[in-house]
Amino acid sequence: MEFVDIFGTDTFKNMKEDWQSEIIILYYRCNQDEKTRIRVRFMLKAVIFDFDGVVADSERLHYKALNQVFAAKGIQVPEEVHWQKYLGYTDLENVLAVNDDYKMNWSSQEIQQIIELKTAQFHALARTEAPIIDGVEEFVEMLSDHGYPLAICSGAMREDIRIMLEHSGFAHAFSVMVTAEDVEKGKPDPQGYTLALKKLNDSVDRKIESGNCIVIEDSRWGLQAAAAAGMRRIGVTNTYPKEHLAQFADFVIDRLDKLAIPDLKKICNSNES
Repeated sequence: MEFVDIFGTDTFKNMKEDWQSEIIILYYRCNQDEKTRIRVRFMLKAVIFDFDGVVADSERLHYKALNQVFAAKGIQVPEEVHWQKYLGYTDLENVLAVNDDYKMNWSSQEIQQIIELKTAQFHALARTEAPIIDGVEEFVEMLSDHGYPLAICSGAMREDIRIMLEHSGFAHAFSVMVTAEDVEKGKPDPQGYTLALKKLNDSVDRKIESGNCIVIEDSRWGLQAAAAAGMRRIGVTNTYPKEHLAQFADFVIDRLDKLAIPDLKKICNSNES
């Protein structure tokens, strides 16, 4: 199959990034049905963050709060089981899965009560025990200073995120937030990221395609969701090791503040899918 690269000329390189991006998208669409494979390159226009395990070290708090409520119901979910099976679930998905896996036969009313008790317990913990992960503030400030719109796409509840961000100093940097209340299906379904992209486009005066977005995730489920939405993906090893994330990510790193704008542009411009 023939490869054609139309983007190597000085004329193209000297164009404004927005013009480059529009030309790339138009060229790609015009050639979708051709036998020639196009080297499509997208310009970075937005960054979308998962929250738990990416912005805040809150995954263990979710587990701790849930298990305190489960203990009152007579069960204990081992930490390794939670990490392997339930990480990335919404509270409802988590409780429903535990209900099935442990054959608890909870009623709908009991399930709702468990979620409410967990939420109250989590909020109590989050106000004192949920630090922002090292390097995140510097990374967010760098992106904000360069004018990139930022979003959060998380399976957490909106109020959970608000509480953890309220003393961070950079809550204002996120123009879009998609949370568990906004979607019917959690990750790895791409619904959340598709909605985040729509909301980003509603908030800016230029078109953002899925390929213009980089997603920051800490789990394979989140990375799979971002891939299904057509977005570039960076895995951060706050929760899982590099070998767990590498096959689902375009790039893996241990701290976000090690990334610079040229690194992000390179990832976004990559010809790898």
